[in-house]
Amino acid sequence: MIHNRPWLSFLTHSILILGILILVFPIYVTFVASTRSVDSILASPMPLWPGMELVKNYLAALAGPSKSVGVSVGQMMLNSLIMALGIALGKITISLMAAYAFVYFNFRFRNLFFWMIFVTLMLPVEVRILPTYEVVAKLGMLNTHVGLILPLIASATATFLFRQFFMTIPNELCEAARVDGAGPYRFFIDILVPMSRTSIAALFVILFIYGWNQYLWPLLITTDEGYYTMLIGIKRMLDVGEGQIEWNLVMASTILAIIPPVFVVVYMQNLFVKGLTETEK
Repeated sequence: MIHNRPWLSFLTHSILILGILILVFPIYVTFVASTRSVDSILASPMPLWPGMELVKNYLAALAGPSKSVGVSVGQMMLNSLIMALGIALGKITISLMAAYAFVYFNFRFRNLFFWMIFVTLMLPVEVRILPTYEVVAKLGMLNTHVGLILPLIASATATFLFRQFFMTIPNELCEAARVDGAGPYRFFIDILVPMSRTSIAALFVILFIYGWNQYLWPLLITTDEGYYTMLIGIKRMLDVGEGQIEWNLVMASTILAIIPPVFVVVYMQNLFVKGLTETEK
């Protein structure tokens, strides 16, 4: 029997609230700094309430280049969005088709090929980044959106997860679809993909954030400021040498960089939780 202990509930909620405050406080300070002037931010101590320059700072960050980056934050956000969407959708599409082939088609060395793909999980991007860069450079894809996306769209993890899900689908469903005249393409599009909706949503959230937070690969292949992503742009804003860092624009850019991933997580929260917890398909 579970007894109701008010003091225990108070203690657990207090710890939870304290943890939330500790996590949220740096974000709040960043937001406050994004609403103030540089002199106000550098004052000691910095005020902890919002200032009067919120609209001015955010419009300046979105519309115009800073001293160290010759491109607006709006353009960098667009580049990051294109990269994140391209990586997420590309990984999901390729992984769905690969898992479908491994489960529903019989061909020689099927398991060997699958495990060859799975073993690539042991090879992080940093290990294979130089040969990947050489291939992309020879194909003329430096400073392009295709070059930002294409080398990162293969996913052994997503292929494995979709394969495991497809293996739980009864064979009778495939046989019934075949009897009704559904070919491989129609069975995949009309039956398997809708059944994988929650898994696709969960993976989309994870892969979108993965693509949005990419730093090393965009840093390596982009020399044209027009293709800078948000993380590169924020880092370049801090590299002003002996000059004065525009902290108000840096903080405004940081808050803007948080918005798209948070929106995706909040908007797809229900499907994301179902995709991670649902066991009965």
